[in-house]
Amino acid sequence: MAYCRLMAVLGVMVVPASFAHAAAQDDAYIAGYAAGVLKHDLNLEIKSLSVRDGVIHFPIGGLEAADRARAVQLLAKIPGVNAVKTTGTTAQPLMDSSAEGGQVPADEAESTTESIILPTGLLPAGHLFKPLLADPRWAHFSAAFRNFQSDNFDGKDIASVSFGETIPFYRGNFGQSTVQWEAGIQAGVFSDFNLDASSSDLVNTDFIASIYSSVRAGQFSAFGRLYHQSSHLGDEFLLRKIDTKFERVNLSYEGVDLRLSYELPYGVRLYGGGGGLFHTEPSALKPWSAQYGIEFRSPWRIDVASMRPIVAVDIKNFEENNWNTDVSARAGVEFDNLQVLSRKLQVLVEYYNGFSPSGQFYKDKVEYIGLGAHYHF
Repeated sequence: MAYCRLMAVLGVMVVPASFAHAAAQDDAYIAGYAAGVLKHDLNLEIKSLSVRDGVIHFPIGGLEAADRARAVQLLAKIPGVNAVKTTGTTAQPLMDSSAEGGQVPADEAESTTESIILPTGLLPAGHLFKPLLADPRWAHFSAAFRNFQSDNFDGKDIASVSFGETIPFYRGNFGQSTVQWEAGIQAGVFSDFNLDASSSDLVNTDFIASIYSSVRAGQFSAFGRLYHQSSHLGDEFLLRKIDTKFERVNLSYEGVDLRLSYELPYGVRLYGGGGGLFHTEPSALKPWSAQYGIEFRSPWRIDVASMRPIVAVDIKNFEENNWNTDVSARAGVEFDNLQVLSRKLQVLVEYYNGFSPSGQFYKDKVEYIGLGAHYHF
């Protein structure tokens, strides 16, 4: 049963590649629209401006700060634009002439990115703070198979799925600057199924819901939230454990946390932060935690399959577990040719060593390897 659920989630994650041609046509339209807006409103002619996947690549060169801010705000308001990436040179970037629908910047140009400006207003596209790729409890859609190398809470082979997303309700700029802020909600459901059980029992489900706010200035971004988490055991799991001395924990709490992130050249990202809990159950739960990590999302594509390599490591330390280190590492590829409306499909190998991220078993030390598909909006 759980295997069927896993396959169903993997199936809905696949986006037809037939969207690629339509996306190229839209990019050509946006490029023309952008050139017209800059000429009409600011009397600017930027011949090296280009568009790919709804993202405008805009060389700011020697523009004055006021003109730069005004230009990117105008470009971000164009219908169909997912983001505006500014680069620090006016030199003509290398172009990929094999793409349909207009010029496409070579990946070398992406490594010089200075800033990313996203559309503003109600329910805008994109996120100011990018997802944490190796965080086991970052809300997104995923399905993974995990084989536990150590003694596990229930079985060796586990199917893990998650459903959720970070949804910005409103985004704006601070005055006439390119510094942006947004506010919204983040919610996710994380479930584990024991594939070794006769009916692939549901073992544990964590529910996380939060309100958040984030800020972005150039390559720096911050993400703060107020959240609730509760954890629940599956009925079949409890029935199997009824004759044992298994003791259920009614784990529930509210918390606040803050993460800071900085994006270095060539796709490298560093982040770190921490948080605290309140209204905890059990009441003796120690509140403090720290989180930090590093990510690499290649600015270069593997053109044969339009893939980008990804490597990410996420580290957490909880006061409750005497500040021991929980390590989550993931590596794999992101499929560029399956991007539609800024959605991204990733296939990642994963490794985890530390205390279990599954709420009911937070005192159990586990180690696993796995393979998962991850879908980000």
